[in-house]
Amino acid sequence: MATKILIADDEEDILQFLSYNLQKEGYEVITATNGAEALKLAKKEKPELIVLDIMMPVMDGMETCKELRETPETKDALIVFLTARSEDYSQIAGFENGADDYITKPIKPKVFISRIKALLRRTHSNTPGTLIDLGNIKIDKEKHLVIKDNQVIELPRKEFMLLELLASKPGKVFSREFILEKVWGEDVIVGERTIDVHIRKIREKIGEQYIKTVKGLGYKLEY
Repeated sequence: MATKILIADDEEDILQFLSYNLQKEGYEVITATNGAEALKLAKKEKPELIVLDIMMPVMDGMETCKELRETPETKDALIVFLTARSEDYSQIAGFENGADDYITKPIKPKVFISRIKALLRRTHSNTPGTLIDLGNIKIDKEKHLVIKDNQVIELPRKEFMLLELLASKPGKVFSREFILEKVWGEDVIVGERTIDVHIRKIREKIGEQYIKTVKGLGYKLEY
């Protein structure tokens, strides 16, 4: 069965251009012209990956992304932002709202397809796994759940991947460069502040005491 991808953009030529290139690669493509329509279609069709333009009518990309992450049917979908804006603050805002990648316009077909394939490849290569047991915190990789004191904590994809990475070797210091490569991938360009944002959000959810900042080096998990 072909991987299903939803594209939301209010520019018809962009929709046609991206749809054509994705369909050539064998993907099933669904399109929407605004955020509200995208949200409705995503709930119904449950695409594996969603491409959102940031500047859209009715509901913009940021708001749509936030709603998608809070909706049970779509919370685990990969989300990619499309925008002509390249300012650092908009990228950070996008990742804070749960985006997995960020592609700026004008879009080159080969680069776009490469980024889409890289995202899907990293997701498909995640090994379902055994439970990571950290005492009163358990990480179920197969079910994509964090359980603390018998209470389920749901983390967005990137926060979960980051926590899982740190928990894979408690006590080991992971450099920022290594975290960026393993969690976001070599093809995704993000600033180091993006890691800080995700670490802060994880700490808010599981407690401040588990993830330690090692000044000048990176982060480690202790329990």
